[in-house]
Amino acid sequence: MSLRLDVPVLRGSLVRLEPLSMDHAPDLVRAVEEDRSSYAFTMVPRAAEVADYLETQLGRPGLTPFAQIRVADGAAVGCTGFWDPRSWPGREALRAVEIGWTWLAASAQGTGLNVEAKLLLFTYAFETLGVARVDLKTDARNQRSRRAIERLGARFEGVLRNWSPSWAPGEAGRLRDSAMFSVVEAEWPEVRARLHAVLGTRRPKAASAGA
Repeated sequence: MSLRLDVPVLRGSLVRLEPLSMDHAPDLVRAVEEDRSSYAFTMVPRAAEVADYLETQLGRPGLTPFAQIRVADGAAVGCTGFWDPRSWPGREALRAVEIGWTWLAASAQGTGLNVEAKLLLFTYAFETLGVARVDLKTDARNQRSRRAIERLGARFEGVLRNWSPSWAPGEAGRLRDSAMFSVVEAEWPEVRARLHAVLGTRRPKAASAGA
């Protein structure tokens, strides 16, 4: 299924996921240059490339892209998306979707934004789209990303060799091995509770109380 999903703004206490647009470019130009040391295996444009990157993401078949908006200051500090939606054989209802194309500015990493963004996306996928499975994958060499995905509660399924384009410097045109993870429908209640528990230790007291 190559069509873009029709997903509204997804709102959390720390992060708001807005459908990506060119309006997010000025913030993202700043975000991509904060500190690039964590992007060794991730596709993150340089400042001069942001406009072309956004045009590509907006036109990429099968991708429903979002800007990650930090609620504290309203700044766009990264991107993420639903990717590769798959339908059941013989009908249009979705059976699976991937969460991918994710990156955050250095100042947003380790603040709970990634966890809450994943909670918003998982919730929409399982409870609105009604999927049976959500995939996540990363370069098999990216131990930092693998640990982050495992902390979400996703299950490691193995490594698919020569599976995805490599975004590592100097590897343009080459394929990478991809570490595959998933959450399936039966696991979602436990994963949801886990993510809420993690966020409960990070949210400001007022937000936790529903203020």
